[in-house]
Amino acid sequence: MAKPKKVYQSWKGNNKFLFDGRLIFGPDAKSLIVTFTLIVVPIVLFCVFVASNLAREFTTGTTGYAILVLAIVFTIYVLILLFSTSTKDPGIVPRNSHPPEDVLGYDSSASIEVGKPLPRTKEILVNGLPVRVKYCETCMLYRPPRCSHCSVCNNCVERFDHHCPWVGQCIGKRNYRCFFLFVSSTALLCVYVFSVSAYYLKLLVDDYGTVWKAIKVSPASVALMAYCFVSLWFVGGLTGFHLYLISRNQTTYENFRQRGLRGDNRINVYYRGCMNSFLEVFCSKIEPSKNNFRGYVHEEAPKMTSKGGNIHVTDVDTSDDDRRVKVEDDLEIGDDLMKISQRRNSQDIGDIRGRGSDRSPISRSELDFGFGLESQFSSRSESRHSEW
Repeated sequence: MAKPKKVYQSWKGNNKFLFDGRLIFGPDAKSLIVTFTLIVVPIVLFCVFVASNLAREFTTGTTGYAILVLAIVFTIYVLILLFSTSTKDPGIVPRNSHPPEDVLGYDSSASIEVGKPLPRTKEILVNGLPVRVKYCETCMLYRPPRCSHCSVCNNCVERFDHHCPWVGQCIGKRNYRCFFLFVSSTALLCVYVFSVSAYYLKLLVDDYGTVWKAIKVSPASVALMAYCFVSLWFVGGLTGFHLYLISRNQTTYENFRQRGLRGDNRINVYYRGCMNSFLEVFCSKIEPSKNNFRGYVHEEAPKMTSKGGNIHVTDVDTSDDDRRVKVEDDLEIGDDLMKISQRRNSQDIGDIRGRGSDRSPISRSELDFGFGLESQFSSRSESRHSEW
């Protein structure tokens, strides 16, 4: 009997895994080497040609060595943030093995047989306001709010911000904090190297009398200043942009869509004040991954549809915590769907009372759609809980 595969071995996305599924990368993980080189090489030049010479300039005290040690420790901190951003699950939503069953009265099994697609959108409530979520045909699920499908990684990612080629990974709900700290810390590192290099160049000018002679003595200082100046325009501007996004509780994807890519001027239903937005990003607990990449994949018996067709279902091992999170998410969505159904019921009752005798009779399907949502959702929830 063949040993069952693990989840990461049969993963349908474009991700790459290392160490038995413990580390997950994007498909462009090789770009991480470029980013690593762009950080480490300038720091090595700084330590060899600037910081070490400054240590000899300060003959008394430990100031010169403190500059060298601080540069090394700060660089290690930046690299840890880079590694954490690149190797962490950004918030991938697990794929379904088959289309969802009976969403808002829609029979998914019938749609499979006749080739009719599921409804592309549905509405849920967020902070008391309706939000339209889309159906992902690749992952066969209705995306949670603020979720988007990354075409590079081929995954639906919660609170999708963007796919960053410099870290080779999607930026989403679970790694956005590390990403922002990485970008802002890199900007501070550029400021530090630029300032120390400029100070060392000033000392050389005082010793040799002219700038030209000082540049001849330490061309690395001028090269580092130019490099950090150019880099600061990129990482510094990116830091400022994301500070603005955090204050507005927006993602890069949402901001670009609102600012003109699609002409979307809808109200930001997720904004709850500037302070709460910063607390949400920096002080909230990072949720555990919804994917057990090291779990085993089990093939269940084919599921029969109403007309005899087969749907092959794949069951993935998940921990009890993951299942509990899934149940809680379904209950929260269920509350929203019940509110929507109640609102639609009241609208349908008003339409029924307002119709005159000269209007066409009301069809049975209309009544079922208006009054049967709550019972359909309850039966679907009970079937899911019985499976768990």
